[in-house]
Amino acid sequence: MCVTCGCSDGAQATYTQPGAATTTATEADSHTHVLADGTVVTHRHAGHEHAPHNHSPAPAHEPPQTDRAAIAAPVTLPRSAAVHARAHGTTLTLEQNLLAKNDRLATQNRDWFQTHHITALNLVSSPGAGKTTLLVQTIADLQPEIPMAVIEGDQETVNDAERIAATGCPAIQVNTGTGCHLEAAMIDRGLKTLNPPDHSLVLIENVGNLVCPALFDLGENAKVAMLSVTEGEDKPLKYPHMFRASQVMVLTKIDLLPYVNFDVQRCLDYARQVNPQLRIFQVSATTGAGLTEWYDWLRSTVMVTEF
Repeated sequence: MCVTCGCSDGAQATYTQPGAATTTATEADSHTHVLADGTVVTHRHAGHEHAPHNHSPAPAHEPPQTDRAAIAAPVTLPRSAAVHARAHGTTLTLEQNLLAKNDRLATQNRDWFQTHHITALNLVSSPGAGKTTLLVQTIADLQPEIPMAVIEGDQETVNDAERIAATGCPAIQVNTGTGCHLEAAMIDRGLKTLNPPDHSLVLIENVGNLVCPALFDLGENAKVAMLSVTEGEDKPLKYPHMFRASQVMVLTKIDLLPYVNFDVQRCLDYARQVNPQLRIFQVSATTGAGLTEWYDWLRSTVMVTEF
């Protein structure tokens, strides 16, 4: 991973579907950075091509256009300008959007979802918030009425995908290696393998991280930020970008409230302070508390694919 911006460095992501062969693919791009002394540096990571979807009979993705113009040699500002930038906080506007490629592929994913009337949800949280446990219970309860498929994101292991596959739900594990988030290209490749049916629900469990996934659009209908009562109730204030980027928040493990020091109302107030539009659910995948409301909302998302 690039230590400057956290972007992919050309390392290979691994795709594993339980019971099937493992494949790899390179996720990378070109990036521009402004150093502390005012130097503008551009570098390229190993590239890759975005192949079209092959989900027939619906139209496939159109291949993306050329990623960017030829990368220029590094440009160094005059010393006087660099000193001025440090002293006065001058803002330098870059001509290239560092996330342009991801956004373009995310748009292709979104178009494909809409064409197939598929709802895609991007589940994000800190590690250990209970994403997989909630998914397993949700699939067990709703799979008879809603077709579902799961894309699991982790740096290593196929443990979560195997837990999902044990329910009978199609699942693929995407191991990002040193990467700290899923990207739109990874979702595209996962969809090619899973080939979810029309009018289904695709659940994307992102890498456990409340920072980088907030910046990367995957083409989903909504981000679902998950927070457990074993964490601090001030998480929405500490990671406002994630909760601001999400349409839904799920407070998990509420069965543990008698045993932990967690102020639920304060947490909800903080979340709404950051994002007044958040739809909030309080659930326990262990006892079933709150799951009825969560399931009713999921049922509605399969019918309405725009937020």
